[in-house]
Amino acid sequence: MAASGKRQSIWFVLVTIFIDAMGYGLAGPVLPRLIMNVGDVDISAAIRFAGWMTASYAVVQFLMGPVIGNLSDRFGRRPVLLIALTGLVLNFLLLSVAQSLPVLFVAQMLGGMFGGTIGTCQAAIADMTAKEDRAHNFSLVGAAFGLGFVVGPAIGGLLGEYGERMPFIAAAVLTFVNLLYGVFVFPDTLRPENRRPFEWRRANALGAWRSMRAMPGMTAAILIVALWYIAGAVYPLTWPYYGIARFDWSNGMIGASLATVGAITALSQTVLTGRLVRRYGERGAAIIGMTGGIATFLAYAFVTQGWMAFAIMIGFVPQSMVGPALMAILANRAGADAQGEVQGMAAMAQGMGGIVAPLLINPTMAYFTSPAAPFQFAGAGFIVASLFAVAALGRLLTLPNPRRARALDARTG
Repeated sequence: MAASGKRQSIWFVLVTIFIDAMGYGLAGPVLPRLIMNVGDVDISAAIRFAGWMTASYAVVQFLMGPVIGNLSDRFGRRPVLLIALTGLVLNFLLLSVAQSLPVLFVAQMLGGMFGGTIGTCQAAIADMTAKEDRAHNFSLVGAAFGLGFVVGPAIGGLLGEYGERMPFIAAAVLTFVNLLYGVFVFPDTLRPENRRPFEWRRANALGAWRSMRAMPGMTAAILIVALWYIAGAVYPLTWPYYGIARFDWSNGMIGASLATVGAITALSQTVLTGRLVRRYGERGAAIIGMTGGIATFLAYAFVTQGWMAFAIMIGFVPQSMVGPALMAILANRAGADAQGEVQGMAAMAQGMGGIVAPLLINPTMAYFTSPAAPFQFAGAGFIVASLFAVAALGRLLTLPNPRRARALDARTG
């Protein structure tokens, strides 16, 4: 790929991630009250419904992740990404007009069906990047996501003061503008010689899993991604509800808190992640990040004041390294012709986590914020998250180094 084409591709990938995060962030502050108003339910019931809604999204993503990944390995990143963006536009439009809880369910499932944006963008990054630079470039993806999460919630909180529908309309418009940008400037990143035929036996959960098992250490790495995603899902699943239940935050305050998290994450991944990964390696950086994440989960479980919630956000600094490091670990275990499939498997692992997380975290929080609970404990979801984070860290500590494994195979072969 020519240097100009590579620059355009990188910019489009980063802008796509930014717009995706911005659109999600726009909706975050208002979704709890939208559910409460549409369904005429209280906060506890809204938490439980949000869990089922998220689980429906995750089920569809779980099924579609390998399909999207394999399609991008066959036809390239460009067409798959543009189709996914089109689906996201329709998703936001449907959310902006939903008048019943079933329609909200349908919108979430549509989002899951076309939720291949992140995975396809990560595959494009892998196409354009040498192995030793992938963690750094994946951190740029994380930084773009974090920056979008700064702008999105802040604007969403402000727009939410004028109605719960306004942020979804804004998200649809922004995503459509990004789609047009991609149509005109995004050349494909996958070389023709690295494309392979589409095979249904690899484009389903079981077939893709069999293919991944042939790559050394991939099964364990995928499990770690799933466990960590379950833990990290506590934030998008419960944060707005947690802010309302624990601190009685307004839409604007929820937006401000999410924007602060995004700013910390973006700054950390822009300035620190690449340096720390180069110094400690992908595995070492992930271990440091998970340790910090566990401490952060436990702190949020027991915090009692709103200002404390902001102070604890310093824990997002080490935690922001985990995602890029894990994506680099996955990408470095696969060949150039399977990067889309690997990222599709990562999306599937996240989908698996997305199925499990709302079925455990949301009901736990819903129960401990309901009148039936023996005591009120809005931080209960963070306890569940910390347990899964400990499991992810434990498995990561036993994950073999692929270079050492290949050296051992060479000596024993």
